[in-house]
Amino acid sequence: MEPEPPSGRVVFVPTPIGNLGDITLRGLETLRAADRIACEDTRHSGRLLNHYEIRGTPLVALHDHNEARRTPELVAAARAGETVAVISDAGMPGISDPGFRLARACREAGVPVEVLPGASAVPTALIASGLPCHAFRFGGFLPVKSGRRRAALADALATGETAVFFESPHRIAGTLAVLAELAADAPACVARELTKKFETVHRGTAEELAAEFAERPAKGEIVLLFHAPD
Repeated sequence: MEPEPPSGRVVFVPTPIGNLGDITLRGLETLRAADRIACEDTRHSGRLLNHYEIRGTPLVALHDHNEARRTPELVAAARAGETVAVISDAGMPGISDPGFRLARACREAGVPVEVLPGASAVPTALIASGLPCHAFRFGGFLPVKSGRRRAALADALATGETAVFFESPHRIAGTLAVLAELAADAPACVARELTKKFETVHRGTAEELAAEFAERPAKGEIVLLFHAPD
């Protein structure tokens, strides 16, 4: 009788976007049972793991600069029978964070992949914005170059759906100014530091928010949402 192959797997575990209490019980169970944990930043994730007394599990770095190189190692570990948990600094691994290449490689290698539900800034900001939720478009981080950023904003307005983007606090004022040029009356929202102590949600037209943030420098993690005017 042939021995059964090792039953390894790769599990994508969402982590809190701010408040450490937002991790799920299932997420904690997975992290405690994992043979190794792949982290976007091992020092950052170490704070979360220490908070929940998850210690002694090997941590490996999995970030944008090494994902292609690290992926074969993690796939091989799962094929050998290990449970590999994957976490990013905040939210769902793979959503504007490392993880896509690993998930694809696991599927191609026949390695079981499990994705746990949990915290994500996208739906959190979407509901808080008060903008239509039945159809939305998430565009990740807006381009750094001004021409490409303007084009991305214009394309998003043209869809007729609520647009959701991540943006840098250093660029949000300029981005809002461009959005106001494209559609001054567009209903918009800037959700900042979601679930954290200093969370703020700013709502208004693109023109109103552009004026507000031109006078007030922004700090922290930012989600920008807007919808074409009716």
